[in-house]
Amino acid sequence: MDLSGVGVWSPHLRYGDRAEAADAAAELDELGFRTLWVPDAGGPVFDAAGDLLAATDRIVVATGVLNLWLHAPAAVARSAGALAAAHGDRFLLGLGVSHGPRVDAVRPGRRYHKPLRAMNTFLDDLDTARPPVPATARVLAALGPRMLGIAARRARGAHSYLVPPEHTRLAREALGDEALVLPEQTAILCASADEARTIGAGWLRRYLDLPNYARNLLRLGFTEDDLTSVSDRLFDALIAWGDEEAISRRIHEHRAAGADHVCLQLLTATPEKFPREEWRRLAFTL
Repeated sequence: MDLSGVGVWSPHLRYGDRAEAADAAAELDELGFRTLWVPDAGGPVFDAAGDLLAATDRIVVATGVLNLWLHAPAAVARSAGALAAAHGDRFLLGLGVSHGPRVDAVRPGRRYHKPLRAMNTFLDDLDTARPPVPATARVLAALGPRMLGIAARRARGAHSYLVPPEHTRLAREALGDEALVLPEQTAILCASADEARTIGAGWLRRYLDLPNYARNLLRLGFTEDDLTSVSDRLFDALIAWGDEEAISRRIHEHRAAGADHVCLQLLTATPEKFPREEWRRLAFTL
């Protein structure tokens, strides 16, 4: 499983029209992107991953990330095993604990609690399932030091979302030399700071209201005021914007900090549409 280079993180490939998603995946494979990352907010995520794998020849498909509160470990293991049997070493299980407000909204009466224990228990169940999901076939969504520690011990590495290169450096230190560091980087192809903020500020604010992201950014030295105001300093640290060269520079910053692979998520002024032309532009510069 090749987890180097640059990947594509896209909700369109998970929740858009299935035929259009498959066609886009085939083109991204041909353009040379290494991995397709798809989110999980409920529903048949393994069916979506299977569609993308069937439409492509080389690219790895990863869950970015599967919400452990919404799935039974035995069913996850069966589905992951079926994808591996059908498509070889091209499916990567990204697994995470999500966020209290989001989990509680979709699991009435079963509140989010003890996320570190929940992750360890889920991994125990994957280890003993038939077939198991081996540690080499899974990565964990990890921001703080304790979850990074679990990723180092019990997975192939960490997939961190909404992080600057400084977090990538800390993740590499926590994980050591052998584990994989696979950060997500949000990007906007645009001509100006004003255009970037028009497209991205509201999107970013929704994430800053989630406690796991807020705590991580405070650990990295941002302030409550940065989060409340979505300051320019915070925006520029989390969202790469500008031309192809500017986005390429941010990818290289993550690599210099220790990333093995960086997956890009593109924001545009038309969020309902898959940004195919923008991906074509980036494929020739990354």
